[in-house]
Amino acid sequence: MTEDLAHPIKQSAESWHAVPASAVVDRLETGEAQGLAGEEVKRRLAAYGPNRLPEPKRRGPLVRLLLQFHNPLIYVLLVASVVTFLFDHYADAAVILGVVIINALIGFVQEGKAEQALEGVRAMLASKATVLRDGSRREIDAEGLVPGDIVVLDSGARVPADLRLLRVKSLRVNEAALTGESVPAEKQTEPVDVEASTGDRTDMAYSGTVVSYGQGRGIVVATGAATEIGRIGAMVSGVTSLATPLTRRLEQFALQITLFILVLSTLTYVYGHWIVAMPPAEIFLAVVGLAVAAIPEGLPAIVTITLAIGTRIMARERAIVRRLPAVETLGAVTVICSDKTGTLTKNEMTAVRVLLPDREIQVSGAGYAPDGGFERDGRALDPRRDEGLLGLARCALLCNDAHLSRDDKGDWTLVGDPTEGALMTLALKAGLDPVVENAEHPRLDEIPFESDERR
Repeated sequence: MTEDLAHPIKQSAESWHAVPASAVVDRLETGEAQGLAGEEVKRRLAAYGPNRLPEPKRRGPLVRLLLQFHNPLIYVLLVASVVTFLFDHYADAAVILGVVIINALIGFVQEGKAEQALEGVRAMLASKATVLRDGSRREIDAEGLVPGDIVVLDSGARVPADLRLLRVKSLRVNEAALTGESVPAEKQTEPVDVEASTGDRTDMAYSGTVVSYGQGRGIVVATGAATEIGRIGAMVSGVTSLATPLTRRLEQFALQITLFILVLSTLTYVYGHWIVAMPPAEIFLAVVGLAVAAIPEGLPAIVTITLAIGTRIMARERAIVRRLPAVETLGAVTVICSDKTGTLTKNEMTAVRVLLPDREIQVSGAGYAPDGGFERDGRALDPRRDEGLLGLARCALLCNDAHLSRDDKGDWTLVGDPTEGALMTLALKAGLDPVVENAEHPRLDEIPFESDERR
């Protein structure tokens, strides 16, 4: 195509899932077999912008550091430090100021780490995409995709933009990042109801999701911030921050202790001046000393360190805590209501039993780590000496498109269907090597499993 769209589309306003595939191709003025022409791609890229999420609004390092002092109790401590310094109590002033600075640095460093970790969300967008342009198949940077591009999907690929599917072959897509469902969604090309929810739009493939199985071809209908994941990001960034219960209680405590110190200091001054008849300078020094002593200068540091420890524990479980007080809010939760079992799982399946014609074998271990063994009637079983078990494990490995690998932290991760991942783990526990087995038994063809045919 070399002409501009007659009516430029509003990417987020179209119900592409309810439109027949042929009509979508016509609407976007694209040839399914040829794709877009190079000149047309340039025009559309200028009109719609690159396919990337917008940079989130971030607080600069200086602002984040100053916000660590935005606390009524910190204000009281700073005033106490200044007053103590003016009365030549330099050691006490240094201790109070040191506590305030350490408290601020802990919060500043922790929030900085959280900001860096949140950059991982942007990595959910694919970096490369396979497209048809000028009649040829080529691999490009995903940022260069525009509405109307024809994208080719293969098993293990990350969907680079929101696509209306045109062709599928046993295509299943893991949409857990969007819907929370751990089971990959089966895809087809027929339009669905206009009111269908994201999880029910079986003719769509959304940016950031992963192809678990099969192949497909789709036309780009939304890029960048107009994608479903971009819309979710915009919703999250627009959420109004609320004060946590801990923050409110600390503010109340700071106000109460300030009033208490003022009242106590006033009474002390009145007592010393009118009843004891102490010199004004001595009375004032006593009042200041009493006020400083009444301030719990260690409280902010204790609270911050406690929350930081909770944040580190959450980080080990792969949960990012952006603001320290959020840890306390999470700890206050007593009941979680959810309508989906899959939302609360680890999205990992495990084979725990093997049923053979004449016996049952238990499998130990959890998740995709190939750590575990086999037992029968409570006794350890060597799979290499059990032809039936070994043969079944070999079939599970060869009839499998899943790929298991270790990440930088040494954890096992899956690319592919969770069920096939569990079967691949079973084969690895049996001591089989995927590279060796696939070399000795090369795949000639495949007949994909169809739920309606049960084959």
